Amino acid sequence: MLLENPSVKIVVQALLPELRPVAKQLAEKLALPLVAVNNAPSDAEFALQWGPQGLWLQELGKKAPGPVQVDFVSGAAAHRRQFGGGSGQMIAKAVGIQSGVRPSILDATAGLGRDAFVLACLDCPVIMIERQPVIAALLADGLTRAALSPEVAPIAQRMRLLTGDAISLMQDWQEQAPQVIHLDPMFPERDKSALVKKEMRAFKPIVGDDQDQAQLLAAALALASHRVVVKRPRKAPAIDGIEPSYVLTGKSSRYDIYTKKSLKATD
Repeated sequence: MLLENPSVKIVVQALLPELRPVAKQLAEKLALPLVAVNNAPSDAEFALQWGPQGLWLQELGKKAPGPVQVDFVSGAAAHRRQFGGGSGQMIAKAVGIQSGVRPSILDATAGLGRDAFVLACLDCPVIMIERQPVIAALLADGLTRAALSPEVAPIAQRMRLLTGDAISLMQDWQEQAPQVIHLDPMFPERDKSALVKKEMRAFKPIVGDDQDQAQLLAAALALASHRVVVKRPRKAPAIDGIEPSYVLTGKSSRYDIYTKKSLKATD
């Protein structure tokens, strides 16, 4: 499974000797070199590192920020799970959550899985698609660790990860169509927080901008049974194509909503 941007040099490292076998397996799966912790090539820009707390992506070089890891159990995910506002959150309104309605959702641009986790916390079954194999590896590790937490495991059970190109997967979809498809295409940085800056610094060289947003939206509209929801920076233009049915706007972001059919408790 090759990276989308082969010009970015990424290596795999095991931080403990006993973790070398699992690191070797990951390196072979991603077709990346496995190197010792203190022996990374001088041109290596990032390292996927297996440590006692799981897998993370670490930028290399002087003044590099800390690692990026998918963590559904503690930190920001735990805080939002406990204090995030429940079904009153804008994303909940955007996907159509209401009394007696918990739609099936396909998050076709999963990223680090934050939106998918929020929706799973609200009792929605969520399938995630992530096409970038390094990010998908981080997601898979996050789900594995979440499954070991008695408190979070029931939420993680509502989340399933697919790795591959979202457009192709949606066009060849063999399962029951999701009621709602959520899209959050990569866009120039919109959040000034240190956490997001660190993640964008890691993601941009590896992922880049999504240049196929129009095709992504068209595939989603063809597959979703009830609606497609597109997360955008508040002042960004809508994706080329048909105009959204309506828009929900927040302080820094908005949701463009394309409705096909009303969500009802009997669906």
